[in-house]
Order: sequence, then C-alpha cells, then structure tokens
Amino acid sequence: MNTEQNQKMGSASGFIAALDQSGGSTPKALKLYGIDEDAWSNEEEMFSLVHDMRARIITSPAFNGDRILGAILFVNTMNSEIEGRPTAEYLWEVKGVVPILKVDSGLADEADGVQLMKPMPGLDDLLAAAKEKSIFGTKMRSVIKSASASGIKAIVDQQFEIGQKILNAGFVSIIEPEVDINADDKAGIEDMLKTEILAHLDRVPDGQQVMLKLTLPEQDNLYQDCVNHPKTLRVVALSGGYSREESNARLSNQNGMVASFSRALTEGLSKQQSDDEFNNKLDQSIQSIVDASNT
Repeated sequence: MNTEQNQKMGSASGFIAALDQSGGSTPKALKLYGIDEDAWSNEEEMFSLVHDMRARIITSPAFNGDRILGAILFVNTMNSEIEGRPTAEYLWEVKGVVPILKVDSGLADEADGVQLMKPMPGLDDLLAAAKEKSIFGTKMRSVIKSASASGIKAIVDQQFEIGQKILNAGFVSIIEPEVDINADDKAGIEDMLKTEILAHLDRVPDGQQVMLKLTLPEQDNLYQDCVNHPKTLRVVALSGGYSREESNARLSNQNGMVASFSRALTEGLSKQQSDDEFNNKLDQSIQSIVDASNT
C-alpha cells in the first residue's frame, strides 16, 4: 500500500470526488451535463462521452490534490487514459489525487427492505487489474430502504465480508451502505446501521482499516464513534440526491466527516459551457464542498 496515499486519505483536508457513474446512471449523468440520449447509438459511444466529461473535470485547473483527496472511478475510466496516461496514474502523478475504484456489479432487487449487492464473481480479476493500475482503494454500494433490522444486518454483513477480501488483497475498502434519503424513519434506520457498523469495525483485524461512506444523517454527529474508531481510516458522506446546497449544509454539521459527492459535485456543469465558465463553476463547487468538509 502507498503510505503517502494512506496518510493523505486519512488526515489531509479536502474531499473525495465520486466520478463513478456506471451503466445504469450514466444516461442521467450525461443529460444533466447537457448531452441527450440521441447523442450516442451504443454503449461504447455512451461511455466515450462520459469519459470525455470526466476527463474535462479531472484536467481542469480547479481539480487538484490541494482540495481533492481522491477520485472514485468506474472500471471503464480506470482502463482509459487522460492526456496519454492511464487515468489512475494521471490522477496521482499529475494531480496528486488518490485513485479509487468502484468494484460492485450493481444492486440486487429489493428484499427485506434493502438492496444487497449483486454477486461479484469477477472480483478477484478486477482487483488484480486494479493492482496493475496502481489503484489505492475500492468502493461498493448497497442501499437501505426501510427500518428492517434483519435487512440492515444483511447489508452490513455483506459489505464487511467482501470488504475483508479487499483488505486482504492490499486495498483500502470503502464500505457504502447508503440509506435512502426518502426512507420512512430515516433516523431510526441510521441508529440501527450505526450499531451494526460499530460491531463489525470491532472485528476488523489489527493493522487494517476500512473507510465508511454514509448518507448524511438526520442526527448531527451520529457517526462520531465511527469517525473516532481505530479501524476507520476516514468517514465520508454521500449526497444521496440532496442538492449541493443542502448536502453542504448537512455536512458542515458533521465533525470529522468529509464529502464524497457525485451529483452535488457536478451540479451546474454542462458541455455547452466555455472552458472558463466550466472551470469557474467547478472551482466554486469544489470550494463550497471543501468548506463544508473542513468541520
């Protein structure tokens, strides 16, 4: 593991840019960027367009390691290049931004109030490829829809079981059990989730640490025990559909949590903007998220 990257991710100020929309969410991300679905005729063309969008963000002067800790990549982005260099190499060597890879294969259908992750039969091969590309850590997402104790336990069990395999392969695993922001009794769900997470953190082997990516909670500083836990490298927040303004307002009340925003990061950016307009908008967005993270 890269010690410099580990130190940056654990203690530097800033936030993580989530640039990992995959097949299902890419059309929506492109539409918000000002590219309609009639702009491509197959998946390859669609992913080429979204790579161009991500490359524009990553190469922007506003996007650098002074304010951005890491960037979460979709596998296609990891396997692509920016300015003639592999994306992960460009991120770290040119921008000083730690590269992270989304490794899940999407969500299973809802059952028992949750959406577990689909099976990942290709995980070992993906981790081997990630090692070749100098990826630091991984991220995987599942979703909690309702206050089902057994469902929440199943979510956290699955996240930490696969997370342990990822730790053993030499990566830092980002555990992401998202809570649906529209769920009934969101606060109750978060209380149950916190209890399960803390129990699993206690079982992480000595010498290893995970990261947690959690929905901005209803109760301020609910996850403080997770932030302070010795088996936690960092706790980051997902925006989960909140606007950037609301995400930043909620995040600024969570001491020790930093952002890992996707839509809230790219909100207001469009293909039609000039480079100056685009860079200025991105700069303002990044600074507002940094300010909310540094609390």
